[in-house]
Amino acid sequence: MDKNKPRISSFSFASFWTPSRTLKVALFATGLSGIVAEYILSTLATYFLGDSVKQFTLIVSVMLFSMGLGSRLSQFFKKNLIELFIACELILSLLVSFCSLLTYGIASVSEWIGFVIYTLSILIGLLIGFEIPLVTRINENYEELRFNISSVMEKDYYGSLLGGVFFAFIGLPFIGLTYTPFILGIINFLVGVLVLFTLKPLFSGGWQANLKVISLVVLGVIIFGLVGAKPVVMYGEQKRYKDKIVYDEQSRYQKIVMTQYKNDYWLYLNSHLQFSTFDEWLYHEPLVHPVMQLATQSGTDQKQEGKLDVLILGGGDGCAAREVLKYDNVNSITLVDLDPSMTKLGKENPVLKKVNKNSLNNERVKVYNNDAFNFLADSMVFYDVMIVDFPDPKTIEVNRLYTLEFYQLCYQHLRLQGTIITQAGSPYYAAKAFDCIDKTMQAAGFKTLPMHNQVLTMGEWGWIVGAKTMSSNELKKEMQNLQIKNIDTKWLNHDAMLQITSFGKQWKIGEKEMNELEINTIHNPVLYRYYHEGNWYVY
Repeated sequence: MDKNKPRISSFSFASFWTPSRTLKVALFATGLSGIVAEYILSTLATYFLGDSVKQFTLIVSVMLFSMGLGSRLSQFFKKNLIELFIACELILSLLVSFCSLLTYGIASVSEWIGFVIYTLSILIGLLIGFEIPLVTRINENYEELRFNISSVMEKDYYGSLLGGVFFAFIGLPFIGLTYTPFILGIINFLVGVLVLFTLKPLFSGGWQANLKVISLVVLGVIIFGLVGAKPVVMYGEQKRYKDKIVYDEQSRYQKIVMTQYKNDYWLYLNSHLQFSTFDEWLYHEPLVHPVMQLATQSGTDQKQEGKLDVLILGGGDGCAAREVLKYDNVNSITLVDLDPSMTKLGKENPVLKKVNKNSLNNERVKVYNNDAFNFLADSMVFYDVMIVDFPDPKTIEVNRLYTLEFYQLCYQHLRLQGTIITQAGSPYYAAKAFDCIDKTMQAAGFKTLPMHNQVLTMGEWGWIVGAKTMSSNELKKEMQNLQIKNIDTKWLNHDAMLQITSFGKQWKIGEKEMNELEINTIHNPVLYRYYHEGNWYVY
């Protein structure tokens, strides 16, 4: 009886771990690796080329097309199928592992970065498409057609789901674009090794021995790349900025970079300048003080005897909150920024804490990491002042925060005598976009007043002020009468208010073009197009 127990146990394991199951595990793993490779290349394309929706759409489409080509090519190979599959996995392990390194490395010496990213997507897509039919044909020796096709595709799609979850919640936010590709490359490598050592009867001639040697070489190359990855990526990243990088983080939502030159710092999000400590007050003082002064001097209908409730949307660096905290009559400041990494930086980074005067840790400031649109849609709170400080509408996602629907939400949450201001990009470099924001706010019910200022490190920049009860002329008159004497500012005063509320003659776009400007809505995101049609080539 005792002699039979080991034999029964051995038989049970052998019947469970069949060659067919090995192949399906391999496809599950490659499905995971393949989908994450698509997301990595899409993220790299977004970072280097811009426009996330466009890049994700094109990368995924190109890879799927390439998978189709790979599947077609596989029909011309009739022999050595298992050897071809392992070769595919080993090549994939190298391409996937080094995709970030190649991208950053070539970006540091050439402008052909788009060609590199899309070439990688084609090659990886070809190999993934090539290997799926190979596994199906190998597995036909173990399962009849209807089970074979369904189970092979099932495992590949299940792996894709796990890969998507891994990239969204672990790979991008915690491991980053430097090391996540190496994890995927190692997965492809292990798949090749698993098949190499468990399906020995399927190999012909001396292929197995040759593949073992090749596998060792591939493993050595991956380890070498893994050890030297960070310096290469940092070198490529540094070449994108003229000043020394002192902080670098890939958050779940964006790439955050801070550079330093002498005693000043520059903050970039997805490689786009947000502010410089050299002159950030030329941006933040006009953003905050005109509406705060107006709310303070004209009186609002808030409940707590002259105390103001202020909402800041965006502004995770804390600089806008710093300016608002200069007013003793502020009851509460609610700051809503999507990215917890950005607000954490504003709360904890020594440079930003010094710049924002530790504003995000002030007891009057409450920080929410949420989508601003959803926050307003779910909120029942009303505010006296709204300060909207989002990045420029360069992408469809950000465009949503400049739409009629968004400004209608703002209108609903602004008290009757309240005021709102939004950053609106450059009134000269992107004149149609600037005027579109103005027109869209008017369509939401606001009486508006455009403003502008020359920010030395950013160029001519602009804002739109909105009110419910005052006409545009009354709003301009009130703004130009502001004295700004009781608040400590570096630049803004009464004379500056006269300057920033005056544009001179309308010359940016003609009256006909102005009348033809469309309202920006969620379903008709024209602002995004207007922005990219701007004269940024002279910026």
